[in-house]
Amino acid sequence: MTALRPEREDSYGEQPYASHGGAPHAGRGAGRHAGRRGDPPTAPMPAITDRQPGAQPPADDETMALRVADLRSGGPLSEPQRASVASSAAPATGGAPGGRAARRKAAKRRGGRHGGTREEPPAPPAEPGRPLSRVEARRQERLRRPGPAVVASRAIGEVFITTGVLMLLFVTYQLWWTNVRAHAQAGKETHQLQDDWASGKRSPGVFEPGQGFAILHIPKLDVVAPIAEGVSNKKVLDKGMVGHYGEGSLKTAMPDARTGNFGLAAHRNTHGEPFRYINRLTPGDAVVVETQDDYFVYKVTSTLPVTPPSNTSVLDPIPKDSGFTEPGRYITLTTCTPEFTSKYRLIVWGKMVQERPRSKGKPDALIE
Repeated sequence: MTALRPEREDSYGEQPYASHGGAPHAGRGAGRHAGRRGDPPTAPMPAITDRQPGAQPPADDETMALRVADLRSGGPLSEPQRASVASSAAPATGGAPGGRAARRKAAKRRGGRHGGTREEPPAPPAEPGRPLSRVEARRQERLRRPGPAVVASRAIGEVFITTGVLMLLFVTYQLWWTNVRAHAQAGKETHQLQDDWASGKRSPGVFEPGQGFAILHIPKLDVVAPIAEGVSNKKVLDKGMVGHYGEGSLKTAMPDARTGNFGLAAHRNTHGEPFRYINRLTPGDAVVVETQDDYFVYKVTSTLPVTPPSNTSVLDPIPKDSGFTEPGRYITLTTCTPEFTSKYRLIVWGKMVQERPRSKGKPDALIE
């Protein structure tokens, strides 16, 4: 212990220097040294009667401590001794030279008792299994509870997501599922017609709206679709069938008529889309109408790319803008344009070039 070091160090029998070169006190150290038990006897230290100016004591920690204590008591100090005393005293002041004011400034910089506020340490995390206090529970509940802006943004986002999903489902239904269902219905109707014709259940005559009576073939487009009476979306067109203009003011002739215009309509997009690519037909391409008794073969003659839906003159016995100038046996195909819209109509005309009984087999247009 530091408080005990001066008393213990005096027991080694070493005599302190005299303040003015006087004789050392020889008996003090020797008496104490001799009186201690267990210490080996030692010869008394020679007295130091004179000291030379500037003499340095031996570099011993214990000896230095004794001499520093004695020199502080009033002896003269040399320059090296003053430096030693200053260096040994510096740690006692906390390493901040300059007196009390300097120490206060250093304490303020360190955030001490008089140097501003100290940051409170963060609260330790709750121990697992320890029940929360009421204040902690309320604080955590407030942190977990979303604000009004978050709630509003979530609601708007859910509305957009729901709308997007519904639109995607609607587009999928229109572009894919309606075609799947219409193809199935049209194929079933086509096979039913062929079976009825083979069994003799049907005969030519007047047909009910929505009733199938013929089959349309467009070899270039690989189209085979049943033809039904009427152009109703629900009864005919949405089922993937081709509708015949046979009602009201838009009534047109049947294929077996001696003269007239056989007018047909079908979807260009969705619901089987039988007329999806009739814009690709060119003059000379074949269009075949198959009935219970005959094949009627037409050749494409002209096309009207765009016309208003109100232009019903394209269905006249001698269609306007078709190039026909006299009565004959014609066919007119109508559909919507541009694709995926119903703003305008696309018209394709053809002229009958062959009538062949079914008993004689298929015409060349269906064999090639």
